[in-house]
Formats: sequence, structure tokens, C-alpha cells
Amino acid sequence: MPSKDPQFVSIGRVGKPHGLKGAFFVERPSEDSERFAVGATVLVNGVAAAVVESKVSGGRPVIRLDCEVTRGAELQIERTQLPPLPEDTYYAFQLVGLEVEENGGRKLGRIKEVVSGVANDVLELDSGLALPMVEDCISLVDLAAARIVVHTGFAEPS
Repeated sequence: MPSKDPQFVSIGRVGKPHGLKGAFFVERPSEDSERFAVGATVLVNGVAAAVVESKVSGGRPVIRLDCEVTRGAELQIERTQLPPLPEDTYYAFQLVGLEVEENGGRKLGRIKEVVSGVANDVLELDSGLALPMVEDCISLVDLAAARIVVHTGFAEPS
């Protein structure tokens, strides 16, 4: 289960082994390949570990750390290591937990996960709704007010 500590951000998970020397595929990897470059530091169960080997296999990152890790362990970095984003761009973790409502105020639920889709990201709500993260759907993202407003017509009336 991903850490809920707001100080840390998940950049992947230890996946299946690759080879015999302790390397592994990174599941759900960060899009920033530098996170897995040789010499980079990641946190595994709160402990710093250095990347000592890094390559790509089948389009996915494969790394080896300077310590043993168990499959499924979360790989994290401190939030302060994230670069600032351009205006109207958000990290997925910033959206989780935000209240979603339609123009006009009808509550649709809270975001429980942001899933990467083929064409665009999808906001999965605790109410069971799935909304596309596209300009045609999203009217407003207000992190300060912890809410997202969507245009009407993307959710069935209750």
C-alpha cells in the first residue's frame, strides 16, 4: 500500500526480478527516467538506497540497488525533489482526495486514484465514476479549495 506520508512521493514499486544479481523491473515507474539513473538515491521502506545499475528492457526500467529489496516494496523520493510544474499542470498525487463536482454544484465524489490511460489520464472517484482528465471535461482545478469542477454531461444524473 502506498505511503500516505505527504513528505514522500512514490516513483514506482519493486517488480519481478531481472537476472541473477538482484536487478528488478520497476512497476508503475515515474516518467522521469533520471529517477532510476545510476547514482540516483531512492527510499525503500524509508531507507535510502543508491541505484547501482540501470537499463531499459522491453520499454520498462530495470534497476539494481545497493541493498536487497523485497518485491512490491515502494520506491519513493522526498516531495522537495520534485521540479516545479508549469501552470495548469499537476502531479497525480495532488489530485487524489479532491472533491469533484459538476458546474452548478452537484457533488460527484472524491478522487481515489488517477489512472494513466492510452489517450489521457482518468480520474477514478470513490463513487464509481471515471472521468477523463481532458479540457472538454475539466472546468476548474482548485488545489487550494481541494476541488475539481467538471462540465455537465460527463456524469449520469443521480
